[in-house]
Amino acid sequence: MPLNDQSVIGLANRFTVKVTPGEHDLGSWTKAEGLDVTWDVADYRAGDAGNQRWYFPAATKYSHVRLSRAAAKDDSQKVKDWLSQTSFHHKGGMEVQIVLHDSSTQKVLDWHLKNAMPAKWSIANFEAGGSNVAIETLEIVHEGFLDDDVSYGG
Repeated sequence: MPLNDQSVIGLANRFTVKVTPGEHDLGSWTKAEGLDVTWDVADYRAGDAGNQRWYFPAATKYSHVRLSRAAAKDDSQKVKDWLSQTSFHHKGGMEVQIVLHDSSTQKVLDWHLKNAMPAKWSIANFEAGGSNVAIETLEIVHEGFLDDDVSYGG
């Protein structure tokens, strides 16, 4: 299948993470989990319509996003510095941007995690007898990435 300008393929191993405001570049990661959305479905059944039902979208639910990578001096320090600045000074409106790139580093798709904040940061257990790479994990909680905000009145 030939590729053209309309069909750019995102590579799962090429994505970057940034936080605004403050333009914190958290670099590249090797794994991102939880970039999903589900909807509750409300149904209505009229008493005189037999088994006929009408379905309506209800609450939108977003998973926590978990980012993972090998711990590295500069990148892990950037995350630690960002967490130190926001740990007890969190202000609403923080946005985490995850950008998926193609093989030439062009943007394929992005997710803007609204009102995001860190929920957990860890670096895997250390073991003197092992030879494993230390894995850094950052978990982010957020209010969504779809442009489906609803405003009533005003």
